Amino acid sequence: MNWLEKRDKCLSLLKEGLVIPAHPLALDKNGKLDERSQKAITRYYCEAGAGGVAVAVHSTQFEIRDAKIGLHRPVLELALEVVRNYENSDRSILKIAGVIGDTDQAVKEASLASELGYDLVLISLGALKGKTNKYLIKHLSLVSEVLPIMGFYLQPAVGGRELNFDFWRKAAELNNLVAIKIAAFNRYQTLDVIRAVAESNRSDNIALYTGNDDNIIIDLLCQYDLVKEPNANSLRFVGGLLGHWAFWTSKAVEQLEEIRKTNPVDSVIQSNLLSLAARVTDANAAVFDAANNFAGCIPGINEILRRQGLMQTNRTLRKDETLSEGQLENIDRIYSIYPELNDDEFVDENLDRWLT
Repeated sequence: MNWLEKRDKCLSLLKEGLVIPAHPLALDKNGKLDERSQKAITRYYCEAGAGGVAVAVHSTQFEIRDAKIGLHRPVLELALEVVRNYENSDRSILKIAGVIGDTDQAVKEASLASELGYDLVLISLGALKGKTNKYLIKHLSLVSEVLPIMGFYLQPAVGGRELNFDFWRKAAELNNLVAIKIAAFNRYQTLDVIRAVAESNRSDNIALYTGNDDNIIIDLLCQYDLVKEPNANSLRFVGGLLGHWAFWTSKAVEQLEEIRKTNPVDSVIQSNLLSLAARVTDANAAVFDAANNFAGCIPGINEILRRQGLMQTNRTLRKDETLSEGQLENIDRIYSIYPELNDDEFVDENLDRWLT
């Protein structure tokens, strides 16, 4: 498959609308990589019906790139090893690698992803605070020469930076940008990105993915008519790439399927979906530790997977990154009042096999 065919295949898969979990990092009780659990989690995603997996992203922990830790390549390889066992002529699973840092680092990471067999890269611009739009667009362009790219609006609270409308308007014109993950956790900024895509001449060639873990269901339900021109397209989020979908993944697949059945033009959105939206956001607030500006976000994700038996511990690579005071009790609360959101039964039925 040549480069253009790879790009077109990525776009085709993305436009179908996929559940893409942001893959966490499984550590043992000594803080070392737990390969058995790491592979079990990837098997869980594949069997839950995820259409893709994103690795080396925020929930995988950016610290895996530290030379003293040395987990960047091994974690990328482990995910590929598992995913390839689930792919066949009837099923492709999109393999996404996160890339960070300055341009040299980002290109190097994209080259590694390409060498290993990843399909596209998700580019975080958090390390480029203070850089101009012109610089950022050049950065995206150079990385996109290696692999197709997914733009990424990551909220500042977890390492991102603000990106204005003018930036996204220019980014939307890059031919090798096939998708954008919007995780601004901000309605105004989210609409900036959507309007920028709508005003571009490439709106048919960019798949919008929600990363707004605080607003997942509403993002997916809405139709966005932000440009009133004769040939302007209505836009929708077709899927999500989410830390919130790193747990309870089979339920996320069911939710996306139910949302697909709604027609925002011809029907009224069912009240049960609006109620679901509130429950999912409340659950996310507990797991992501919204009360403490998301300080316990990654440990919260890991805690759910620990409870399900998919991880030994909720620990992270940073000793100071732990569950916040009261977060555990808040997770207990949402587990108790929203049992329909978890997929513990699905995991329990398959866990022993996934861990072999």
